[in-house]
This record gives sequence, structure tokens and C-alpha cells, in this order.
Amino acid sequence: MTTTGALFYFFSAVLLFASFRVITAKSTVHSALFLVLAFANASVIWMLLKAEFLAITLVLVYVGAVMVLFLFVVMMLDLNSDDFREGFWKHMPLAGLIGAVIALEMAMVLMGGFRLTEAPALDPALAKLGNSRLLGIEIYTKYLYPVQLAAVLLLVAIVAAVALTLRRRKDSRYLDPSEQVKARKADRVRIVKMAAVVDAPSAPAVAATEEKKA
Repeated sequence: MTTTGALFYFFSAVLLFASFRVITAKSTVHSALFLVLAFANASVIWMLLKAEFLAITLVLVYVGAVMVLFLFVVMMLDLNSDDFREGFWKHMPLAGLIGAVIALEMAMVLMGGFRLTEAPALDPALAKLGNSRLLGIEIYTKYLYPVQLAAVLLLVAIVAAVALTLRRRKDSRYLDPSEQVKARKADRVRIVKMAAVVDAPSAPAVAATEEKKA
């Protein structure tokens, strides 16, 4: 076994362990930290496969941004994990069966790529461009329409999330932008004239003032 193969199996084992601990850890913060470990090991595996762009993207986007947001939300909300884990072992057999079926389906789809004895030959002119540029050429030429479709779906998801958040509920304050534009100063600010009130000086202060004058 080569050094690259040994490192691949090692980081793959750590990745599987971290993924398992994500769903079995009792603390929500610990689950998020194990997910960070899983992403880091997946990034190293991408590096071993000579996919540097995907590796650095995984670190910057998921570990550096998404997971920081997850940890911030989890620590701010102080979620009670006991409520989420109620009935976990009850539904575990069905969830395990569904997971096994999904893994089998993915294996059937990807097995054809694993049976290759050697990588296909690459044009020497394209080999000088680098992985990032080659990936960009593939995405925006061969897979342009799927990328645009994914962008539209993400846009619809963002609009739907905002609409669900701002919908009229009893526990939310709904503001009508048209009514805000019509607001006038007289409706928001009221100027009231009040007589000035001057407190009478205390006796020690008066005595001190007279001593200074004398």
C-alpha cells in the first residue's frame, strides 16, 4: 500500500467516525464541532485526489463560514437537545434502513467510475490550465443550464424563507412599507412646551456662597 492510499484510508476512517458522532453526540455544540472535523477530513481527501479547488472551497465556505454561523446560532439559542432526541432510538431502525438503501443506490451509480483501471488521458494543452480553470470551463460550458437551474432554485428558496419569516403572525411585528412611506413628522413627533423648573438651593450651598463673597 502506498503512502497516499494509507492516508486516504486514515482520513476516511476519521471522517466516518466524525460523521457518526455528529448524530450521536449529546451536546449540540459537540455535534457542530464534529461536523467541522468531518469537513476538514473531507477537505484533506480532496487534496489527496488532487482537487485543490474543491478542498479550499470546502474549508473556506463550510468550515470558515457556515459552521461559524451554526455555532453562533446554537450557542445563542441555548437549545435543549433532550427535546430533539425524544424517540431517537424508536425511529433508529427505520432511519438505518433508509440510510442503507440510499448508500446502496449511490454505490450502484458511482461503482462504474470506481472500476476504471487508469484515469483518461488529458489534453496536454488543458493540463497546463490548472484544476480551477478547468472546473470553471466545465461548469459554464457543459453544465451551464444545470448551474442556472440550481441558481433559480436557490433564489426561490431564499424568497420563500423571507416570505415565511415575515408573514403575519401573532408573535411577529408586521410592518407595511406603504404605510411607513406615508408617515409624517406630525404623526411621530410632538413638541410640548413646559415651564422651566429651578430647584431652590440648599442651606449648606447658600452658606458656602456667602462665605466666598465675604
